[in-house]
Amino acid sequence: MTENSQAQPAANPELPTQYAPAEVEGKLYERWVERGYFEADEKSGKPPYTIVIPPPNVTGSLHLGHAFEHTIIDALTRRKRMQGYETLWQPGMDHAGIATQNVVERELAKEGKSRHDLGRTDFVERVWQWKEESGGQISGQMRRLGDGVAWSRERFTMDEGLSAAVQTIFKRLFDDGLIYRAERIINWCPRCLTAISDIEVEYQDDNGELVSIKYGDGDETLVVATTRAETMLGDTAVAVHPDDARYAHLVGKRIKLPLTDRSIPVVADEHVDPEFGTGAVKVTPAHDPNDFEIGRRHDLPNITVMDERAVITVPGPFQGLDRFEARSTIVAALRAEGRIVAEKRPYVHSVGHCSRCKTTVEPRLSLQWWVKVGPLAKAAGDAVRDGRVTIHPKEMESRYFAWIDNLNDWNISRQLWWGHRIPVWHGPNGETVAVGPNDEPPTGEGWSQDTDVLDTWFSSGLWPFSTLGWPEQTPSLEKFYPNSVLVTGYDILFFWVARMMMFGLYAMDGTPPFHTIALHGMVRDEHGKKMSKTFGNVVNPLDWMDKYGADAVRFTLARGANPGVDVPIGEDWVQGSRNFANKVWNATRFAMMNGATVEGPLPDASQMSATDRWILSRLNETVAQVDALYEDYQFAKLSDALFHFAWDEVFDWYVELSKTTFFAGGEQAKVSGRVLGEVLDVTLRLLHPIVPFVTETLWTTLTGKESVVVADWPADSGFRDQAAEREIEHLQQVVTEVRRFRADQGLQPGQKVPGRLDLSATPLAAHETAIRQLLRLQEEGDAFQATATLPVAGATVALDLSGTIDVPAERKRLTKDRDAAEKEKQQATAKLGNEAFLAKAPDNVVDKIRGRLAKAEADIERLTAQLAALPEG
Repeated sequence: MTENSQAQPAANPELPTQYAPAEVEGKLYERWVERGYFEADEKSGKPPYTIVIPPPNVTGSLHLGHAFEHTIIDALTRRKRMQGYETLWQPGMDHAGIATQNVVERELAKEGKSRHDLGRTDFVERVWQWKEESGGQISGQMRRLGDGVAWSRERFTMDEGLSAAVQTIFKRLFDDGLIYRAERIINWCPRCLTAISDIEVEYQDDNGELVSIKYGDGDETLVVATTRAETMLGDTAVAVHPDDARYAHLVGKRIKLPLTDRSIPVVADEHVDPEFGTGAVKVTPAHDPNDFEIGRRHDLPNITVMDERAVITVPGPFQGLDRFEARSTIVAALRAEGRIVAEKRPYVHSVGHCSRCKTTVEPRLSLQWWVKVGPLAKAAGDAVRDGRVTIHPKEMESRYFAWIDNLNDWNISRQLWWGHRIPVWHGPNGETVAVGPNDEPPTGEGWSQDTDVLDTWFSSGLWPFSTLGWPEQTPSLEKFYPNSVLVTGYDILFFWVARMMMFGLYAMDGTPPFHTIALHGMVRDEHGKKMSKTFGNVVNPLDWMDKYGADAVRFTLARGANPGVDVPIGEDWVQGSRNFANKVWNATRFAMMNGATVEGPLPDASQMSATDRWILSRLNETVAQVDALYEDYQFAKLSDALFHFAWDEVFDWYVELSKTTFFAGGEQAKVSGRVLGEVLDVTLRLLHPIVPFVTETLWTTLTGKESVVVADWPADSGFRDQAAEREIEHLQQVVTEVRRFRADQGLQPGQKVPGRLDLSATPLAAHETAIRQLLRLQEEGDAFQATATLPVAGATVALDLSGTIDVPAERKRLTKDRDAAEKEKQQATAKLGNEAFLAKAPDNVVDKIRGRLAKAEADIERLTAQLAALPEG
């Protein structure tokens, strides 16, 4: 380890020579759980701190996005626990209606069966069976990552208590006139056979076709363009703008609809853009949301032309065809009749796809249940505007308002069997009765429960309070609601956050569900590309944990966590974090072997060396900095601050500077040993929320105490010593500059050379032995020749490089490099002096040339100094 390693005492037998994450992580986690460290007591007098887990799907497994989000939440809750808060990280899973039903239906398909073969009751039972046997593997993976959740409080969106909450809020909304049933255009997935919400539709550019079709005959002819020719079978009008003179003579008349025996009216509607295409549009109210509104304004009939599987149902030659088969067949039939005026293929346009199965979504007229979101959305917007809820980072507020202020009514019904069945009974005479959890549903002939289930986001929107026992007024609800902060990705700001805000304010008498919404970005690969199976760049975090340990994965993710910004991550970075964990381990082990201790109070500052006072001053500054960054959710910055303090200042500088003191022994070694023990104690506690496993092992060994999980969070003692900080900064400048010169001369880091050190003009005389060791300087000796003299920050360092470098060759190399830098400077200066160039060149090009000029000038200065330092000859 060092040239004086023989002076070290025997290694501490409690700390192995190498850190092996796989041997300690699982055991440590189970110990934490067994001791109840992560549980929360509503009877405690401590102030509450609550975060709910964004409930992962029961079908899911841990991916990097989960690992990223969970690392942030775990760090926040671990720190608050150490600060003395009654901390609850509420765990649980979402039943994930469509995704789970799809999984079980695929399992049935392997047996040659469908859900209809089983019937609703048996199918739902089968899903529950799958959930118990195969669902929820993510729970075990969360333990691997180190998630400090209150496992005894784990909830599931379909458990008895949460189901009661769903029924309760549905009935309240229904009774208040905020839930209604109506026939509207919805997004329909022909594969999942259910309605899906607008935010569950993913749009992508597809290659399609644009065909222009002639409607009518003779003088009563119009041309319309469409990408969905199959829907013309359901056209009930053609619309033109009221001010479009081209078609004024046709408004109010009826024209022949091709391929059918129907005629349809020409209507005037301001929705039509006369400048787009021909200025005439086909109107299919049952298969397009805009057409539906035109149809309502003009009292047009709604003709549905497809069934739930997107198969044509209109009697005639196209009946029974899939929508895409029908499209090409209908275009061929129109072409045969001379009705096709123009065709464009391929025609790239944006098409909606089901986010679950990627099937092209079909707009479809359907009878569905809706939430009237107007008053709920206004309350959710007001809560942010008046400061009751803070969105972090603040620039995300505009996205929130753009969504919440323009919400359409929410379609909450799904045509599935797995989920919360809508608690409404329909009577024989059209009666509709909503039933709460303690109500008896109506019985008798003709009464039946609605067959639809609720959108998954309906139940997860209750998550911040339903998990605490609502609608019962439980002690947990009283203690832990509202939540302190919601940590989630900006991608579900609209899916989940908006719904929790609306439901929380409604159900909890105007109290929002959380004080702060902390939004993070998405995890991407090291090149900034979205992780996707299609791209082949998806990473299983468990693989990285197996190779490098959970701490390495967590620290890598935390170092990339800038609020609201996407996080690039590559395996090289995880390796670097593993190296950091090893550095912490090895340096702590070395320190403990050399007298680092936490026993007794800190010595008085008057007993400490300048190096001791410097590191304590830097330690307290780091504590203050980390605290401020935590409060601002700046995980990347606080992780970087901890990295550089631990690696650079503690391990690379303080430990190295203190080695001479430790090896010399005596009272000063005891003082520095106690200071080093304090620094390690605090540093390990600061690091613990992000890298819990390695810090737990080291801290308990160092202190002999129970667990860092329940240790006190470090406090800034206020100790600062600016004079000591300036002194050590001065020392660092001397050492850094001479090390740079050595490297420039091609000397190896451990290569020793004779050197003369003159510190008389500096305050560094007490550090001469340490500086010599850091610079690998031997004593001068009788044959010493000062072949290179370096004036650095008031100190003078003379080196004898004879025999260590080829001076003529080095002079030739440096001269060649300086000549190249001079040429680069001349070229950059000439370009920047050319007015014509500056007038035409883009700003980024000009900035790049200015950067080249600055670098060339710095290189010339550096190389000139190196040449001057070389001996003559």
